[in-house]
Amino acid sequence: MQSTKLSAGAIFPTITLPTISGSEVTLSTPQGEGNDWRLVVVYRGKHCPLCTRYLNALNDLVPDFNQLGVDVVAVSADTLEKADAHLSELKLNFEVAYGLSVEQMKALGLYISEPRSAAETDSLFAEPGLFIINGEGKVQIASTSNSPAVRPELAVIAQGLAFVRDPENNYPIRGTYEG
Repeated sequence: MQSTKLSAGAIFPTITLPTISGSEVTLSTPQGEGNDWRLVVVYRGKHCPLCTRYLNALNDLVPDFNQLGVDVVAVSADTLEKADAHLSELKLNFEVAYGLSVEQMKALGLYISEPRSAAETDSLFAEPGLFIINGEGKVQIASTSNSPAVRPELAVIAQGLAFVRDPENNYPIRGTYEG
């Protein structure tokens, strides 16, 4: 199965994964009181220092996202052992899921990479992705990258969501024109 871009306005795939807190999470389902949207951040894994920095920056903005009614979850293909070991480098106020399979990466339209060496990691992994799922379970915003250095600026995402979520703006899902 080849990766295909997850279309704006499409229903986000139902993917349920274990979390490092010992529970399970369905990526498309918001959690937390007052949250009816979900931000899903796909990161490369423990081996990626840029991911560590990005997740820590995300942690600082969780209150802003929650104030907008947006729940936050991060996910990687790491094993429980790797995800758990990564905690020593992270400060988290959101769920982190692990064990994303290659089939699930493809369903999300993510770029998939092979490790450059055993020193990097020991299995296939997803390159960065960011998805905003609205209250209808649809992809409101999608961004995928084939490089750890190219990711959406999280503060800009929060500002944009404030505009999108304001009922007075009646802002639609963009990028749905099919000709």
